Amino acid sequence: MRYLVLRTENLTKNYGRSKALVNISLEVEPGEVYGILGPKGAGKSTLLNIFMNNVRPTSGIAMVMGMDSVRHSHQLRQLVGFLPEHLPFPENLTGEQIINRLASLHGPVDFGYVRGLADRFGLDISRRISDLSRAEQKSLGIVRAFMRRPELVLLDSPSINLDLERQNQLYKLIADTRTTGATVVVASQSLVEMERISDRVAVLHQGNLLAVERGVVLRSRALRKIEMRFAEPICGEAFAGLTNIHDLALDDNKLRCTLQGEPDALFKKASQFRLLDVISQQPTLDEVYHNFYGIPIQR
Repeated sequence: MRYLVLRTENLTKNYGRSKALVNISLEVEPGEVYGILGPKGAGKSTLLNIFMNNVRPTSGIAMVMGMDSVRHSHQLRQLVGFLPEHLPFPENLTGEQIINRLASLHGPVDFGYVRGLADRFGLDISRRISDLSRAEQKSLGIVRAFMRRPELVLLDSPSINLDLERQNQLYKLIADTRTTGATVVVASQSLVEMERISDRVAVLHQGNLLAVERGVVLRSRALRKIEMRFAEPICGEAFAGLTNIHDLALDDNKLRCTLQGEPDALFKKASQFRLLDVISQQPTLDEVYHNFYGIPIQR
């Protein structure tokens, strides 16, 4: 039987009459960066918390590294790095004290490696939690998740509250971790993030698994709303042969369209004219779900 880092079978979680997860079956291979994409309330956090046995499923199976997430939860907590959506750090402790507490529970850590991780995120672990910004607290959560060099890391909304530099450090850390053969699972509301870092992505909506997409497929289908402003009026015939643009509209010296996939062909056509400005906007997650999965847009 092939080894799977994560496996669920008909996994369901109900909170009273509310269904957080509905018959979710998925498999995560060793060495993947696996994304879980969905809007707020899709079930992303519930799924990760079931893997960590912070939440018990109503029915179905959740296997983590070949072990049942409920029966072997104590062992798994020592093996899996986890970043929850909401960080439970006591405000009167320093980052170093929190690391030491975890070391006393789950075994010693390499503090040289920990400090190296902290430096990547511009984090001083000698400071109290109450004195840290939201970005620094999130950075401490990331350091905690990766500090034991685990075989599996689960990250819930890891880039929220991070500035651009720290986001880039996070993505590099995920890529570096993948090269060691470890598996990283990232739950996110950001399609751009999923396109950038994931090998495969589970697409969730209201507790249902809509699809499992390869990252390369998401990138090839990526939608952008493009607006170009030229020095003089242009003729739309120059862009008529492009198969990956939709909703083309011309207004004097402006061009508006929806671009799917790579922009190279569009920009080659545009280079025939004197281009003054370009604005590119990502569609909302609601628009993506509507275009590709038939989910009505919420008004």
